[in-house]
Amino acid sequence: MSQHRSLKTAGSVGTKRSVLKRGERIKLMKARGQWKEGRLPTSLPKTKSE
Repeated sequence: MSQHRSLKTAGSVGTKRSVLKRGERIKLMKARGQWKEGRLPTSLPKTKSE
């Protein structure tokens, strides 16, 4: 099913996302040393991308 033409945006390809996906948040927390092995990936704290 295709999107309605009013929902399509022309310039959204190059914009920066303000929300990280779960995998990206875990990767960032590992790089910062905040991730403990064995922790469940649910209920993660909010993180800001660099």
